[in-house]
Amino acid sequence: MKRILIWSLLLCTTSIFAQGFQGKAYYQSKTTMDMNFGGRQMSEEQKKRIADRMKGFLEKVYILDFSQSASTYKEEEKIEAPGQGGGRGFGQMMMGSFSPGKQYKNVKDGVMMESKEFFGKEFLIKDSLPKLEWKMDGETKQIGKYLCFKATALKKVDEFDFRSLRRRRNNDGEDKTAEQKKQDSIKATNDPMSQVEVPKEILVTAWYTLDIPVNQGPGEYWGLPGLILEISADKTTILCSKIVMNPDKKDPIEEPTKGKEVTRAEYNDIVKKKMEEMRNMRGRGRGGRGGGRRG
Repeated sequence: MKRILIWSLLLCTTSIFAQGFQGKAYYQSKTTMDMNFGGRQMSEEQKKRIADRMKGFLEKVYILDFSQSASTYKEEEKIEAPGQGGGRGFGQMMMGSFSPGKQYKNVKDGVMMESKEFFGKEFLIKDSLPKLEWKMDGETKQIGKYLCFKATALKKVDEFDFRSLRRRRNNDGEDKTAEQKKQDSIKATNDPMSQVEVPKEILVTAWYTLDIPVNQGPGEYWGLPGLILEISADKTTILCSKIVMNPDKKDPIEEPTKGKEVTRAEYNDIVKKKMEEMRNMRGRGRGGRGGGRRG
């Protein structure tokens, strides 16, 4: 009965939207992160400093421009305060590289494209649009003025999605000796990424509205009979704060063309090789300094 009601509402609202309509939705994305994921003990003051530095990566505003068949999703441009623009360290560069770039989805053709910059090089990641097996249970809630329906799905996680990073299990087993714990601490300092992992899959909860009958949503999410207004995915929540239908100024919804075209698997392989190269360079640097002291 609930499923019949959903489709009845969809049929009633679909006729309201003309073929050439376009909309703009604003989303606030927030990710929570364990500041001890590297296994090191830190004071509350240290945690706060790291949290302040990470805020720009963990809290963002995105804009989704959408039509019936396609959409673009990009971070809202903002003017940086004086002194914030330059001097990014290795860690900040890596985090910036892992953050989502401008995304284009074409649900009609089943294509997804993403523009990324990685260590000064531009890439255009092109793959088939990932599809989730949504389960709709008819539960509802209000988001702003829109009645929304709930849907859930299991999603495979990209191995470089920092939003789902967590401490690797069994890092601090009670049965470890003092020497083993010391070696773990040294390894965490030399290679922080060795102490964290990304889960293979996570539970995603979406809330969509039939008042806007397009199967679009923020980021890689789509495939429901209405615009997705809220996503909860592991440690990340994406919530729509504003919708403008048929805005006076319409941004073009078109495929990105800039950058070297690669698949997601090829891009991940490039990132892995660069991380390994940076680790080797840091290791040689430490060895060189040590050799100088011995001489």
